[in-house]
Amino acid sequence: MQQDSNQNPEQPGREGPDEETIAFANEVFNAARRGDAALLEVWLKKGLPPNLRNDKGDSLVMLASYHGHADAVRVLLEHNADPDMRNDNGQTPIAGAAFKGFKDVAETLLDHGADVEGASPDGRTALMIAAMFNRVEILDLLIARGANPDARDQGGLSAREAAARMGASDTAARLAKNADPAARGA
Repeated sequence: MQQDSNQNPEQPGREGPDEETIAFANEVFNAARRGDAALLEVWLKKGLPPNLRNDKGDSLVMLASYHGHADAVRVLLEHNADPDMRNDNGQTPIAGAAFKGFKDVAETLLDHGADVEGASPDGRTALMIAAMFNRVEILDLLIARGANPDARDQGGLSAREAAARMGASDTAARLAKNADPAARGA
């Protein structure tokens, strides 16, 4: 067997990052979860990749969005992070914000180009998620920004139908009130 000429024969070959790098990566992901916008700004200015992802495919934007930190999301997006980067489950940051009820995060994502209609692999949009979890303010925001209330997921359900199935009466009523007459009978 031939030895790699760049490897020190005294030390076995290493695969993957060292412990210090892993510790730093964990701190970066924790800063996004905590919403430490100032620290993220410092690291981004020093060259931290804005689209860094963890072992589940969650980007820094996803983590900050899911934990409700609009300022951290804004800082990341101002450093060219992708507002639509999906995790390994196909979920988007705006869907995470809709699920958790963080209107300010959803607004920040939309203001920085997030796709209001971006759907997960099952066809669910952020509007459907907001409807299912009775997030009226987010539902109104998404519709105002162009979300299609008549879109259907892979199971054929609209946001209104999904909300009704989940017992989300406020969003179901809001969607029914705003539906066209033909859709009300659906």
